[in-house]
Amino acid sequence: MTDWTRAAWRKSTTSDSGGCVEVARIGDTIGVRDTKANGAGPVLEFTPHEWTCFLEGIAGGEFDLDALR
Repeated sequence: MTDWTRAAWRKSTTSDSGGCVEVARIGDTIGVRDTKANGAGPVLEFTPHEWTCFLEGIAGGEFDLDALR
């Protein structure tokens, strides 16, 4: 497990106060967390390859809400 206490978390500028996620990178690990947890919640960890595949899927529409039905 990665120690995320010193991570520089970033969130999208399009996020609103209702549902946001933050992303950080430490070494070769990308972390994603829910901003509402204020650092107390779990962090999902991804390798750079996994993260790239995820972003490419988003760009290709694979995770659009209609595609998830």
